[in-house]
Amino acid sequence: MAWKWGLRLTSVITLLVVWEALGRGLPGLLMPTASETLVALVRLLGGAELWRAMWISNQALLVGYLAALLVGVPVGLVIGRWRQVERPLDLYLNLLLVTPVSALIPILIMALGLGLAARAAVVFVFAVAIVAVNTRAGLRDIDPNLIEMARSFGASETQLWRRVLLPGARPAVLAGARLGLARAISGMVAVELLLVSVGFGRLLLRYQGDFDAGAVYAVVLVVAAQAVLLTGWLRRWERRDEAPGLE
Repeated sequence: MAWKWGLRLTSVITLLVVWEALGRGLPGLLMPTASETLVALVRLLGGAELWRAMWISNQALLVGYLAALLVGVPVGLVIGRWRQVERPLDLYLNLLLVTPVSALIPILIMALGLGLAARAAVVFVFAVAIVAVNTRAGLRDIDPNLIEMARSFGASETQLWRRVLLPGARPAVLAGARLGLARAISGMVAVELLLVSVGFGRLLLRYQGDFDAGAVYAVVLVVAAQAVLLTGWLRRWERRDEAPGLE
């Protein structure tokens, strides 16, 4: 375990050294050095503005992401179990997967306004298809022999779901939740940058307009750190579910 942390620390130090060298050697108003970014990060962490922006942004993330789970997981289970239900819904899932979701943001804003509901809806649209598709894949990957065996022992549909289908699909559901969270964070930032200038997006646009490159990169680091921590927590849960006692 110690060598893993040593390797991670070495990679971080290497990244900071390369970043510092590039920041000093390359021209550009929005290419700060690593030291400038860290100074700006400390300044932002010590003030209220960053935490207020985080609170505003995470409201939309929480509402939209939870809605994506509450809709995406049941939809994935239903279409994974019954082909006749999948046929009409599969078209919409494919549209959400292949259509650039950023193009849908103006439509959602015009329909729902500029408040929390619109931002949460964007987060929902970014995440829900990934959650549903991964859940469906997990259900389809269950060995058909297990289902046939349960049927042969007289298992009802309810018992089949409780004893075979839900436990078998759980790893894929957790993976879909993790991937959906990454997409949800992307949607949270995208809507704030493109149309609704609040939260992290407002800070990024403001610091960019002020040519405060260090602060821009500091906000990006905060968003990236939040994404890494949240998805890492889900990944640990996913691993613990796959192999109890691993963590």
